[in-house]
Amino acid sequence: MSGGAVASQPEGLLDGGVWFRVEEPGTASAVRRAAERLAADLAMPEKRVADLSIVAAEAAGNLVKHADQGTILVRAVRAADQAGVELIAVDSGPGMADVDRAIGDGHSTAGTLGIGLGAILRQASRWDLHSVPGRGTVLVVQVWPGVAPEPSWAAGLTRPLTGESVSGDACAVREIDGRRQMLVSDGLGHGGLAAAASHEAVRVFREAPAVPPAQMVELLHRALGHTRGAALAVAEADRESAVIRYAGLGNISGTVLAPDGSRRGMVSMPGIAGHQRRQVREYDYPLAPGAIVLMHSDGVVDRWNAADSPGLLIRTPAVIAATVLRDAGTRRDDAGVLVARFS
Repeated sequence: MSGGAVASQPEGLLDGGVWFRVEEPGTASAVRRAAERLAADLAMPEKRVADLSIVAAEAAGNLVKHADQGTILVRAVRAADQAGVELIAVDSGPGMADVDRAIGDGHSTAGTLGIGLGAILRQASRWDLHSVPGRGTVLVVQVWPGVAPEPSWAAGLTRPLTGESVSGDACAVREIDGRRQMLVSDGLGHGGLAAAASHEAVRVFREAPAVPPAQMVELLHRALGHTRGAALAVAEADRESAVIRYAGLGNISGTVLAPDGSRRGMVSMPGIAGHQRRQVREYDYPLAPGAIVLMHSDGVVDRWNAADSPGLLIRTPAVIAATVLRDAGTRRDDAGVLVARFS
């Protein structure tokens, strides 16, 4: 068991999972049942399914009792030789002033989420947590059937527009010939056709040869002609040269966030992959030690500020992505966030 080390999908589409808004005890029960069903589908051992059931019940129960605007994502996580279940619990308050104390003894004061944390973390394979008083808490927990795999360098989250069952946004990562590459795609519009466009972009991205970001965007543009099209961007870390290479079409935002919270935006060109494009251009940006790369669709507003969440940038990519989605994601659009740390 350890904090600060959450694994995610090693390659390809980052599992979208199912989001639950947790306000009533009945919803908490639905979260537990969904987690159990997913674990059974993944053929997890009965003992680990029982452990996961405790984690899901405690995490959802805490949101019902103590949180504001609580939501939980239930999704599969996969490694080369096994699959597990990840729960991401997000709320907008009241937060915890002393996380270490809450983790250490399950202590809770003033209605905060300390209650149940001990039970959750004892059953978890991996976990990470970030909490700010008055702003809320993000808890990421994974339960694996065996020994947890190595932590991933990236994590992505998507959430559909309110009222839709699927998201037109998709995130993917891959490592090929030493290249670590990221994709964020925002299918035009909403619903099934938007999702189909983004899933096609992910498929092509996964199967393409090892090419730089600009060439990858060109490949994706040609491949999406039979879909309604998408805004998309591809980033690649050159760790030897300490740069991030970036190319995009349409309203995908890319930012390099330094450990001190300073940020540098990356440039996408106007267009819609599959339908309209000008010349695709690739840009290089410095990648300082400890920096993270944040990419998101236009369902996440750019005014998000890391300074509002002290200590966030040292957390795992999954916790950072969930916090950005909570604080800057809109309910009037599909939203997708992808976060990577390369050093």
